[in-house]
Amino acid sequence: MKIDKDRPSTWRPYDSNFCTQCRANCCSMPVEVRASDLIRLNLISIDEVSNSIKKSAKKLKKLGFISSYRDGTDFFMLTQRPNGDCYFLDTRSRLCTVYDQRPDTCRDFPAKLGTRVGFCPGERK
Repeated sequence: MKIDKDRPSTWRPYDSNFCTQCRANCCSMPVEVRASDLIRLNLISIDEVSNSIKKSAKKLKKLGFISSYRDGTDFFMLTQRPNGDCYFLDTRSRLCTVYDQRPDTCRDFPAKLGTRVGFCPGERK
């Protein structure tokens, strides 16, 4: 069966060994992050968030790092490239360029969160 990132029923049980040979399908899914993730990524400072999270969101949207901010949940949506890839995914190697600073959403997927917890949309390169 072919893996389709948009159809969780096609995903396979997650194994951490998948990541070394994967095409990074999970990195072409929308990523919601919190301010703490953006601080870790050095996109904004603690002071900026403390002063005004809405102004921080406006700044990040103007710079192209986020596509939206939801005031009620305090979630930011990271920008995706036109092909759907994460802004931080290297187009050639298919590896994360900010791996050590990656958002909690990425750190916890798919073992702890996602559409189908414990399952992965991974395909071999």
